[in-house]
Amino acid sequence: MEVIILDTYEAVCKKMADDLLQITTAKTPLVCPASGDTPKGLYQELVVRVMANKADLHNWNFIGLDEWMHMNGEDEGSCRNYLDKDLFIPLQTDEKNIFFFDGKAPDASEECRKAELFIEANNGIEVAILGLGTNGHIAMNEPGTPKNSRSHISSISKETQEVGQKYFKNPTPITQGLTLGIGTLLEARNIMLMVTGKKKASIIQKILSSPVTEEIPATLFLDHPSITLYLDKEAASLLPPKK
Repeated sequence: MEVIILDTYEAVCKKMADDLLQITTAKTPLVCPASGDTPKGLYQELVVRVMANKADLHNWNFIGLDEWMHMNGEDEGSCRNYLDKDLFIPLQTDEKNIFFFDGKAPDASEECRKAELFIEANNGIEVAILGLGTNGHIAMNEPGTPKNSRSHISSISKETQEVGQKYFKNPTPITQGLTLGIGTLLEARNIMLMVTGKKKASIIQKILSSPVTEEIPATLFLDHPSITLYLDKEAASLLPPKK
C-alpha cells in the first residue's frame, strides 16, 4: 500500500485527479465512485479539467458504490442524487454508461445481481474510489461483513446512521442499504482510498496499527496489490512520523 499525505484537502483532490486520469488506461474503463462530501472536491477537479479540454471522460462507465434502501436519485440526500449533482450531470454522462442501485426497486436482491452482472459485462472495475467511515466501514460494508461478500443488502450500524443524518434536511431512517461487497471491491484493479479531516484521524491511526480483521473492514483492503491511501495532514495527524 502506498500512503500519500498532502497538506490540504485541495491538494489531495488535485493529486487524486492526476493519478485517476493516469491509471484509467482502458478504452472504456469502469470506475466506481463513492458519493458524499469527501470526494466532492475530486469530482469538481475532474469536471474543471473536462470543461477545459484537459481530460476526456465521455467513454467512462460508472458503477454505483452503494445506496440507501428505499431511495434513488429522486431523493435529496441519496447517494445517486449526490453523484448526479457532483459528477454525472456536469459530465453529461449517458444513463446507459451508469449502473446504480435503486433502493426503491421491488426486488433488492435483483439489484445486487444486476450490479455484479454490470461489472462483469464491463471487464471488471478499473478504479474504485472509496471513502472511510468513522467505524472503519467501506461503502456500506459495516464491521463484521465477510471479506468474500458480494453485492448485498446491508444493515447500517447505529454510528453510521447518526453520521449519515448530515445528508438530510430532516431526520431520516437509514437502517439498511444496498452495497458492493468487500469481495467485489477487492477485485478492482486499482483502489484509491480518500480520507480527509480531523474527524477521521482516530480511525486512520487504528486501521494502520491493527491486525487485519472483519471487525474493521478497511483493514481488509490494506494488502490489495494496487491501493493508494490519500490523506490530508488533519487525517494523518495521529500517525507517527514514519507513516
